[in-house]
Amino acid sequence: MKDFFKVINRFIKPYKGYLGGSVVLNIFSAIFNIFSFTIIIPVLQILFRIDKTVYVFIDWNTPGYDFKDIALNNAYWYVTSLIDKFGASNTLLILGGFLGVATFLKTACYFGSSAVMMPIRTGIVRDIRNQLYAKILNLPMGFFSSQRKGDIMARMTGDVNEVENSITSVLDMLIKNPILIVFYFATLIYTSWELSLFTIVVVPVMAWGIGIAGRKLRAQSLDAQQKWSRTLSHIEETLGGLRIVKAFVAENKMKKSFGEFNEANRKASTRVAVRQSAAHPLSEFLGTIMIMVVLWFGGTLIISEKSSFDAPTFIFYLVILYSVLAPIKEIARSSYLIPRGLASMERIDEILNAENNIREAENPVKVTDLKDKICIKDLSFSYNGEVNVLSNINLEIKKGSTVALVGQSGSGKTTLVDLIPRYWDATEGGIWFDDVNIKDISVKSLRSLIGNVNQEAILFNDTIFNNIAFGVEGATREQVIAAAKIANAHDFIMEKEEGYDTNIGDRGCMLSGGQRQRISIARAILKNPPVLILDEATSALDTESERLVQEALDRLTADRTTIAIAHRLSTIKNADLICVLQNGRIVETGTHSELIGKNGVYTKLYTMQAL
Repeated sequence: MKDFFKVINRFIKPYKGYLGGSVVLNIFSAIFNIFSFTIIIPVLQILFRIDKTVYVFIDWNTPGYDFKDIALNNAYWYVTSLIDKFGASNTLLILGGFLGVATFLKTACYFGSSAVMMPIRTGIVRDIRNQLYAKILNLPMGFFSSQRKGDIMARMTGDVNEVENSITSVLDMLIKNPILIVFYFATLIYTSWELSLFTIVVVPVMAWGIGIAGRKLRAQSLDAQQKWSRTLSHIEETLGGLRIVKAFVAENKMKKSFGEFNEANRKASTRVAVRQSAAHPLSEFLGTIMIMVVLWFGGTLIISEKSSFDAPTFIFYLVILYSVLAPIKEIARSSYLIPRGLASMERIDEILNAENNIREAENPVKVTDLKDKICIKDLSFSYNGEVNVLSNINLEIKKGSTVALVGQSGSGKTTLVDLIPRYWDATEGGIWFDDVNIKDISVKSLRSLIGNVNQEAILFNDTIFNNIAFGVEGATREQVIAAAKIANAHDFIMEKEEGYDTNIGDRGCMLSGGQRQRISIARAILKNPPVLILDEATSALDTESERLVQEALDRLTADRTTIAIAHRLSTIKNADLICVLQNGRIVETGTHSELIGKNGVYTKLYTMQAL
């Protein structure tokens, strides 16, 4: 329970008003419920003509009588007065009317208490999802290199739903049921303290029996959620690689592996469901045993005339006692639901508590432009802290120049350009914008200076207009069209039936590779960044598309500081500086003609491509 209340305290603050309303309404619900049950005693007295006593009204201030005796006497006096005045049958009808009114008020308060909990329940779930999404956006790229996308999606969907179905639904139970239990037990003690003392001894035994069955549920729930995450990850990977699955005729292999994941998930879910389903029958059985024991003990007291209350009062006692079993059963059910929710919350907290190692300085500098140069000094980087991917990189990139990075795959080109916008932080050395270390610049202002055009154009399932305007607040249609024209994209956009309002599908699947790339370039043009990073922007295109994209890139890179990764060396012949990387080190630098004259690594790469 301690962990449960820690979770609730984290999210309940904005909803304390609703919580207070629920408590008040539950108190009134309990009072009206008990009042409706008290009418049972005079009803039974009238039906079975048990009580022949003649009652006289006693003044409330009469000495020698306690409040309980006066209240009971005057209540019975009032009922007998009704019988004398209206007859027994009509009195039953009147008492039935009181019962109906009390029941209506009880159910109205009960409904109200549940209704005011709904904003808490839905609000907490909304807050958790918002926090998760915000955290995912703020986490560094390194976090996602070790995580499956399907697992993250499972935590945002399945785990959050589990929190809603367990923890937030249990919150209603834990407000309502303790109030009912307190009021019911107070009524039981007021009715007969001897019998209540015996009952209180029996109840802990019932609670202990229920607790035994629920102890392993949290671990089993955690295991079930992990297996569901693996299943969802497999689905996500299948959808992403469906073309390869079909190309290699691997449908049966994927079906088999999915079947194994799905079966493991079924077995884990079955174990949780079986243990949870034991809650109701177990509590029902133990509750019946308790009623039987109390019935025996109370009946013995009445038969032996050792108790002051009569049979109708004993029946009333049993009705209240049976009523107290319902909230006890609900609490028993919550002891099964809470571990499931806590298991899911553990998985959610793995994301919420994940450390972001891209930290801003206490007083970060806001930079609005690149004035002189980008300096990379003595830079080394390792992903795992053991093997360096980059070693002792020194490079100066003048404002307005184009610097090309070339080399074999795995030489560290992409890693180097990823360090500039701080997707990662250098292990040693650093990067300076003019005279300011990028670690001292606010991440937002640093990245606002940089535009990206990648080998794979990353587009969203939205309109062409919104994809081009992505990240630029308040972009007008005229600005978007101007950017598209510079990117050689306007003509093919206008050929679409809905023009700029055309939805391009998931990842831009409704467009060709060249069209996607030109939309990506238009997006970078609209952003108008002083620094541009091109990561093999034309390597996956056909000749005609490459020509159109290259023309767009030439317009984009004009008068900008450009860092270009290129495998096609013909596209970077005119670069101001070409850096050749090999095994994480810069082994050659110079212009195209200078590097050809050195007859080194670059010449070898260029000759191989020419052949």
